[in-house]
Amino acid sequence: MTRSTTRRPRRNRPHRLAVLALVGLGALACATEDAPPDPDAELRRDPLLRASNYAETAPARFRVRLETSGGDVLIEVRRSWAPLGADRFYSLVRGGYYDDTRVYRVVDGFMAQFGLNGNPYVNQVWKSEFLVDDPVAETNARGRVAFAKGGRHTRTTEIFISYKDNAPLDGEGFAPFGEVVEGMDVVDAFYADYGDGPPRGTGPYQAMAAARGNEYLDTEFPELTRIIRATVEPLN
Repeated sequence: MTRSTTRRPRRNRPHRLAVLALVGLGALACATEDAPPDPDAELRRDPLLRASNYAETAPARFRVRLETSGGDVLIEVRRSWAPLGADRFYSLVRGGYYDDTRVYRVVDGFMAQFGLNGNPYVNQVWKSEFLVDDPVAETNARGRVAFAKGGRHTRTTEIFISYKDNAPLDGEGFAPFGEVVEGMDVVDAFYADYGDGPPRGTGPYQAMAAARGNEYLDTEFPELTRIIRATVEPLN
Protein backbone atom coordinates (compact mmCIF):
# COMPACT_ATOMS: atom_id res chain seq x y z
CA MET A 1 0.00 0.00 0.00
CA THR A 2 1.41 3.40 -0.81
CA ARG A 3 1.69 5.72 2.13
CA SER A 4 -0.43 8.82 2.35
CA THR A 5 -1.82 11.09 5.01
CA THR A 6 -5.19 9.33 4.74
CA ARG A 7 -6.22 7.68 7.98
CA ARG A 8 -6.74 3.94 7.55
CA PRO A 9 -7.27 0.81 9.59
CA ARG A 10 -3.84 -0.66 10.14
CA ARG A 11 -2.37 -3.94 11.17
CA ASN A 12 0.75 -3.51 13.24
CA ARG A 13 3.99 -4.64 11.65
CA PRO A 14 6.37 -6.84 13.73
CA HIS A 15 8.08 -4.77 16.43
CA ARG A 16 11.08 -5.34 18.66
CA LEU A 17 8.85 -4.84 21.71
CA ALA A 18 7.16 -8.12 20.89
CA VAL A 19 10.52 -9.88 20.96
CA LEU A 20 11.34 -8.41 24.37
CA ALA A 21 7.96 -9.41 25.75
CA LEU A 22 8.28 -12.98 24.53
CA VAL A 23 11.73 -13.79 25.88
CA GLY A 24 11.56 -17.06 27.70
CA LEU A 25 8.89 -18.76 25.62
CA GLY A 26 11.05 -21.84 25.38
CA ALA A 27 11.32 -22.04 29.16
CA LEU A 28 7.61 -22.35 29.96
CA ALA A 29 8.16 -25.89 31.31
CA CYS A 30 10.91 -26.51 33.82
CA ALA A 31 12.81 -29.76 33.53
CA THR A 32 13.50 -31.92 36.56
CA GLU A 33 15.25 -35.26 36.89
CA ASP A 34 11.94 -37.08 37.32
CA ALA A 35 9.72 -35.03 35.00
CA PRO A 36 11.13 -33.98 31.61
CA PRO A 37 9.66 -30.80 30.10
CA ASP A 38 6.40 -31.19 28.20
CA PRO A 39 6.69 -29.31 24.88
CA ASP A 40 2.91 -29.46 24.34
CA ALA A 41 1.87 -28.13 27.75
CA GLU A 42 1.37 -24.53 26.59
CA LEU A 43 -0.41 -25.69 23.43
CA ARG A 44 -2.94 -27.59 25.54
CA ARG A 45 -3.52 -24.47 27.63
CA ASP A 46 -4.18 -22.40 24.50
CA PRO A 47 -4.82 -24.26 21.21
CA LEU A 48 -4.68 -20.93 19.33
CA LEU A 49 -0.91 -21.25 19.48
CA ARG A 50 -1.20 -23.67 16.55
CA ALA A 51 -2.58 -21.55 13.72
CA SER A 52 -2.77 -24.45 11.27
CA ASN A 53 -5.76 -25.81 13.20
CA TYR A 54 -7.89 -22.82 12.19
CA ALA A 55 -8.51 -23.11 8.46
CA GLU A 56 -12.19 -23.98 8.12
CA THR A 57 -14.34 -23.12 5.13
CA ALA A 58 -17.20 -20.87 6.18
CA PRO A 59 -20.84 -21.33 5.16
CA ALA A 60 -22.13 -19.12 2.37
CA ARG A 61 -23.81 -16.92 5.00
CA PHE A 62 -23.55 -16.90 8.77
CA ARG A 63 -23.88 -14.53 11.70
CA VAL A 64 -21.51 -13.73 14.54
CA ARG A 65 -22.72 -12.31 17.82
CA LEU A 66 -20.26 -10.13 19.72
CA GLU A 67 -21.22 -9.96 23.38
CA THR A 68 -19.54 -6.77 24.58
CA SER A 69 -19.43 -4.84 27.83
CA GLY A 70 -21.74 -2.30 26.15
CA GLY A 71 -24.26 -4.70 24.62
CA ASP A 72 -24.54 -7.17 21.75
CA VAL A 73 -23.54 -6.64 18.13
CA LEU A 74 -24.71 -9.00 15.38
CA ILE A 75 -22.62 -9.26 12.22
CA GLU A 76 -23.86 -11.03 9.12
CA VAL A 77 -21.11 -12.44 6.93
CA ARG A 78 -21.49 -13.20 3.22
CA ARG A 79 -18.71 -15.42 1.96
CA SER A 80 -19.25 -14.29 -1.63
CA TRP A 81 -18.08 -10.81 -0.69
CA ALA A 82 -14.60 -11.91 0.46
CA PRO A 83 -14.14 -15.70 0.73
CA LEU A 84 -10.71 -15.77 2.34
CA GLY A 85 -11.64 -13.12 4.88
CA ALA A 86 -14.92 -14.85 5.72
CA ASP A 87 -13.16 -18.18 6.22
CA ARG A 88 -10.55 -16.66 8.53
CA PHE A 89 -13.16 -14.80 10.60
CA TYR A 90 -15.32 -17.92 10.88
CA SER A 91 -12.39 -20.08 12.00
CA LEU A 92 -11.16 -17.57 14.56
CA VAL A 93 -14.60 -17.01 16.07
CA ARG A 94 -15.21 -20.75 16.36
CA GLY A 95 -11.77 -21.12 17.95
CA GLY A 96 -12.49 -18.49 20.60
CA TYR A 97 -9.85 -16.06 19.36
CA TYR A 98 -11.94 -12.93 19.99
CA ASP A 99 -13.18 -13.97 23.44
CA ASP A 100 -12.01 -11.65 26.24
CA THR A 101 -10.43 -9.11 23.89
CA ARG A 102 -10.62 -5.31 23.70
CA VAL A 103 -11.86 -2.80 21.13
CA TYR A 104 -8.53 -1.03 21.40
CA ARG A 105 -8.70 1.53 18.57
CA VAL A 106 -11.78 3.71 18.17
CA VAL A 107 -11.62 6.80 15.95
CA ASP A 108 -14.80 8.88 16.01
CA GLY A 109 -16.32 9.33 12.59
CA PHE A 110 -14.03 6.71 11.04
CA MET A 111 -13.97 3.17 12.47
CA ALA A 112 -13.60 0.86 15.50
CA GLN A 113 -10.91 -1.83 15.48
CA PHE A 114 -10.32 -5.03 17.46
CA GLY A 115 -8.61 -8.37 16.98
CA LEU A 116 -5.50 -8.49 19.16
CA ASN A 117 -5.68 -11.51 21.45
CA GLY A 118 -5.33 -11.11 25.20
CA ASN A 119 -2.46 -13.62 25.21
CA PRO A 120 0.73 -12.09 23.74
CA TYR A 121 2.06 -15.52 22.79
CA VAL A 122 -0.99 -16.01 20.56
CA ASN A 123 -0.36 -12.62 18.96
CA GLN A 124 3.21 -13.66 18.25
CA VAL A 125 2.02 -16.78 16.42
CA TRP A 126 -0.67 -15.06 14.36
CA LYS A 127 1.22 -11.92 13.36
CA SER A 128 2.66 -13.69 10.30
CA GLU A 129 -0.40 -15.77 9.31
CA PHE A 130 -1.04 -13.57 6.30
CA LEU A 131 -4.05 -13.83 4.01
CA VAL A 132 -3.88 -13.03 0.32
CA ASP A 133 -6.12 -10.02 -0.35
CA ASP A 134 -9.64 -10.73 -1.55
CA PRO A 135 -10.82 -8.58 -4.47
CA VAL A 136 -13.02 -5.74 -3.21
CA ALA A 137 -16.55 -6.73 -4.18
CA GLU A 138 -18.50 -4.42 -1.84
CA THR A 139 -17.86 -0.89 -0.67
CA ASN A 140 -16.79 0.01 2.87
CA ALA A 141 -20.12 1.57 3.81
CA ARG A 142 -21.17 2.43 7.35
CA GLY A 143 -21.53 -0.76 9.37
CA ARG A 144 -19.43 -2.87 7.02
CA VAL A 145 -16.79 -5.15 8.53
CA ALA A 146 -13.35 -5.83 7.02
CA PHE A 147 -9.85 -6.90 8.01
CA ALA A 148 -7.29 -4.26 8.87
CA LYS A 149 -3.92 -4.57 7.17
CA GLY A 150 -0.55 -2.89 6.87
CA GLY A 151 0.00 -3.33 3.14
CA ARG A 152 -0.67 -5.77 0.33
CA HIS A 153 -1.55 -9.31 1.49
CA THR A 154 -1.02 -8.61 5.21
CA ARG A 155 -4.43 -9.42 6.72
CA THR A 156 -4.19 -11.58 9.83
CA THR A 157 -6.70 -11.23 12.70
CA GLU A 158 -7.61 -7.57 13.21
CA ILE A 159 -11.08 -6.38 12.23
CA PHE A 160 -12.64 -2.95 11.84
CA ILE A 161 -16.23 -1.71 11.61
CA SER A 162 -16.79 1.47 9.60
CA TYR A 163 -18.56 4.36 11.30
CA LYS A 164 -19.17 6.16 8.00
CA ASP A 165 -19.09 5.46 4.29
CA ASN A 166 -15.37 4.80 3.83
CA ALA A 167 -15.37 4.37 0.05
CA PRO A 168 -11.74 5.59 -0.28
CA LEU A 169 -10.67 2.36 1.46
CA ASP A 170 -12.07 0.35 -1.45
CA GLY A 171 -9.24 1.42 -3.71
CA GLU A 172 -6.69 0.46 -1.05
CA GLY A 173 -7.80 -3.17 -1.02
CA PHE A 174 -9.88 -3.33 2.15
CA ALA A 175 -12.51 -5.95 1.26
CA PRO A 176 -15.65 -6.05 3.46
CA PHE A 177 -16.82 -9.56 4.29
CA GLY A 178 -19.90 -8.67 6.32
CA GLU A 179 -21.95 -5.97 7.97
CA VAL A 180 -23.57 -5.13 11.28
CA VAL A 181 -27.27 -6.03 11.12
CA GLU A 182 -28.11 -5.41 14.79
CA GLY A 183 -26.44 -3.31 17.46
CA MET A 184 -24.89 -0.50 15.43
CA ASP A 185 -25.91 1.77 18.31
CA VAL A 186 -23.63 -0.36 20.50
CA VAL A 187 -20.78 0.05 18.00
CA ASP A 188 -21.35 3.81 17.96
CA ALA A 189 -20.97 3.80 21.75
CA PHE A 190 -17.68 1.88 21.91
CA TYR A 191 -15.37 3.76 24.29
CA ALA A 192 -13.49 6.33 22.23
CA ASP A 193 -12.13 8.89 24.70
CA TYR A 194 -8.57 7.54 24.61
CA GLY A 195 -8.33 8.52 20.95
CA ASP A 196 -6.14 7.05 18.24
CA GLY A 197 -2.82 5.44 19.07
CA PRO A 198 0.64 6.86 18.38
CA PRO A 199 1.72 8.73 16.35
CA ARG A 200 -1.70 10.36 15.80
CA GLY A 201 -2.81 10.27 19.43
CA THR A 202 -2.21 9.00 22.94
CA GLY A 203 -4.45 5.96 22.83
CA PRO A 204 -3.28 2.34 23.03
CA TYR A 205 0.01 1.65 21.30
CA GLN A 206 -0.66 -1.17 18.87
CA ALA A 207 2.75 -2.83 19.14
CA MET A 208 2.60 -2.79 22.93
CA ALA A 209 -0.92 -4.21 22.91
CA ALA A 210 0.31 -7.08 20.75
CA ALA A 211 3.39 -7.65 22.90
CA ARG A 212 1.70 -7.52 26.30
CA GLY A 213 -1.92 -8.35 25.54
CA ASN A 214 -4.69 -7.64 28.02
CA GLU A 215 -2.22 -6.94 30.82
CA TYR A 216 -1.16 -3.73 29.05
CA LEU A 217 -4.60 -2.68 27.83
CA ASP A 218 -6.38 -3.29 31.14
CA THR A 219 -3.71 -1.52 33.17
CA GLU A 220 -3.19 1.53 30.96
CA PHE A 221 -6.63 1.82 29.31
CA PRO A 222 -9.15 0.23 31.67
CA GLU A 223 -12.24 1.87 30.11
CA LEU A 224 -11.90 0.16 26.73
CA THR A 225 -14.97 -1.71 25.53
CA ARG A 226 -14.51 -5.44 26.08
CA ILE A 227 -15.57 -8.25 23.80
CA ILE A 228 -16.69 -10.87 26.28
CA ARG A 229 -17.46 -13.57 23.75
CA ALA A 230 -17.88 -14.04 19.99
CA THR A 231 -20.07 -16.90 18.75
CA VAL A 232 -21.31 -18.15 15.40
CA GLU A 233 -25.10 -18.23 15.11
CA PRO A 234 -27.04 -20.14 12.46
CA LEU A 235 -29.22 -18.19 10.07
CA ASN A 236 -32.93 -18.83 10.59
